[in-house]
Amino acid sequence: MASFRFLPVPHWAFTVVAVATVAVAGCGASGPLDGLGDASRGFAFGGATTTTTIPVLDAGTSGESLVAATDVLWLNDRLANEAVGSATAVVAGVWERREGSRFIQASRAEIATALPTLQFPALVPSETRWVTSQLVYDLDSGGLDADTAAAFGMWQVEPYTVTEGRLMVLRVGFAPADAGAERSDVTPIVVPDGLSLVWTEAGLRYEMFCRSNLSEELCGEVAVSFVPLGGLFNNG
Repeated sequence: MASFRFLPVPHWAFTVVAVATVAVAGCGASGPLDGLGDASRGFAFGGATTTTTIPVLDAGTSGESLVAATDVLWLNDRLANEAVGSATAVVAGVWERREGSRFIQASRAEIATALPTLQFPALVPSETRWVTSQLVYDLDSGGLDADTAAAFGMWQVEPYTVTEGRLMVLRVGFAPADAGAERSDVTPIVVPDGLSLVWTEAGLRYEMFCRSNLSEELCGEVAVSFVPLGGLFNNG
């Protein structure tokens, strides 16, 4: 399946790849993200690297705009029993908070410690008011799930009140063993209700879903703005 590279913003375009059946149970029907925007893991990633720049707040010609991810409210940043310590200690500490679901609410700091190479968009759609964040576990082992180890939702309404209030969903899992360390080409996939962009970098696999009311251009602007999550929570 063809892949593509994002060009430096703000002016670029791409052709998406339509997939007939892409909704899989990667997040589980009972999870907070209920499979929204799921795409198959069976894609080939290009080996070429791409140099990108963070876009300006005006998202090109679409008339849409972006805001800093540090300027929106992160739902889990004030957890009363936040886990601290090494990555192993944090993964175990968050697991202890589990109350049924394998999706466990976790703060930016916890996720950045558990997955040190994880990146998050520095810019999100201006309609975003809330960000939800979870670590996701394998129920048998109590360790992070390989396909989806962390999950984020960008909401324009109070989280979990209206499903359609999610503008974007980001799932991060572990990349295939043969994936290169550098950022791969990005594969766009048409999924129910929107568009998913899939790539690998630094041992992780990213799947970013954009609801259909967001333009392809804006979705691409967000995708090229990724920076280390640790740097975002330090400034948030």
